[in-house]
Amino acid sequence: MSNEKAKYMSAPAGKSLTKTLQEKADLLRAKDSFKEAAGTYLNSILMDRNNSETYLGLGICYKNMGKIKKAIENLEKAALLDSNKFETFYELGLCHLKDEMPCRAIKCFIQAIQINPENPDAIFQLGQAHEQCDEQDMALMIYQKLIENSPSYINAYLRKSSLFMKMELYKQALSLYMNILKINPNYTKIYSEIGLCLDKLGRQTEAKRYYRKFLSAQPDDENANKILKRVEKLRQVKNLSNKLSLV
Repeated sequence: MSNEKAKYMSAPAGKSLTKTLQEKADLLRAKDSFKEAAGTYLNSILMDRNNSETYLGLGICYKNMGKIKKAIENLEKAALLDSNKFETFYELGLCHLKDEMPCRAIKCFIQAIQINPENPDAIFQLGQAHEQCDEQDMALMIYQKLIENSPSYINAYLRKSSLFMKMELYKQALSLYMNILKINPNYTKIYSEIGLCLDKLGRQTEAKRYYRKFLSAQPDDENANKILKRVEKLRQVKNLSNKLSLV
């Protein structure tokens, strides 16, 4: 008998080798050691093919390893063995999104929400799935409902405002961005988006102020140089306007 196997066989009475392997795999997964955890889950499955938790853990490992097809396969097995676990359907929905199968993701997130209606992450991902299906109106409705039920859930404001920006509804987007600052005044990364909204609305003086606040708070951001050029362009336009007004 190998030393590894002997170690598990010497586990306390009543604790099966399968359970010991699963717990070891869970610990490895918690440490982000996904490859090692996957191997341990597979060893556990060899001894017990009817444990939904093992397939769930294995599916999550494969997802984090970028093996989405394998992740879906194992998460679907977990769902068949236990159809009442929120995490299984939530993770399966995430995998379908990564696999660019949003319609399947929608079904999974709906199932997850039915199991746990209070979880805002599943509702948010349902909105994301509808976006992938080009169902913007449905996504907007979901984000609005999420804002009403979970008013501090910032991601809902961000996605809804992003959709408004795409629809060129800058006033509505600006209102949402300002609400984010009320929730978290230190969320400085949206200063650039506020600046852009004001810029699009023709409120250039205010736009420059928020652009500068963004550059001060996020000087190393990948968009910093682009924003700096826009500030300079607005400054030049203002100077030209002032000169013309003096003529």
